[in-house]
Amino acid sequence: MLRFEPPKLPSPPKLKEEDQRIFLSDPTWDKIAVYFTTNHQRYRENIVIPRGPAPVHIVTNEEKAMQTFMESCVFKSIFSGVLGYGLGAALGLFSSSVNPNVAAVEQQQTARQIFREMKVTTLGYAKNFATIGLLFSAMECTVESYRGKTDWRNGTYAGGLTGGLIGLRAGVKAGVIGAAGFAAFSAAIDYYMHS
Repeated sequence: MLRFEPPKLPSPPKLKEEDQRIFLSDPTWDKIAVYFTTNHQRYRENIVIPRGPAPVHIVTNEEKAMQTFMESCVFKSIFSGVLGYGLGAALGLFSSSVNPNVAAVEQQQTARQIFREMKVTTLGYAKNFATIGLLFSAMECTVESYRGKTDWRNGTYAGGLTGGLIGLRAGVKAGVIGAAGFAAFSAAIDYYMHS
C-alpha cells in the first residue's frame, strides 16, 4: 500500500521593515495614513455584537455606573423600605377604615378623633412594613453577595435572619419562632414565584 505524503512547502520569506508598509510605499506617508485610519483611543480585537430583533445598544460608562448604583445593596434596601412604607400605609388605611371601633359604642366620636386613629393605625402599619422590607432586602442582598449565588436559599436565610431580628424584641423564644416562621414563609414564596 502506497502512502501519499504532501510535499513540504517552503515557509514565506520574512519581510524587511520597509516592505511591511500597509498603504503607501513611502514610510513617512504610510505612518501618517496608519495614524489617521486606526483607533488610538481603545484597541479592541474581534468584537462580536450579537444581532437581535431590537437595535444593538452599547452601554456607556454613565449607564454602567447607574446600573451598578441601582444593583447595590444600599439602594435595594432603601427602595424596599420606601415601597414597604407605601404598601403598609395603604394596608393600614384600609384596615383602619374597615375595623369596627369599640369606643364608638360608648360615646360618639368626632371626625377629628376618627382621623387621628386612622393616622396612628396607618403610620404603624407603614413603619412595620418599611422595617420588614428594608431588613429583608438588606439581609438577602448581603447573603447573596457573601454566597456568590442566586438561588432559593438566599431568601430563606434572609427570612430567617429578618424574622429572628424582629422577633428578638419580644424575647429569645419569639426570635426563634419568628426566624423559623419567616424562613418557611420566604422559602414558600420563593418556590411559588419560581415554579
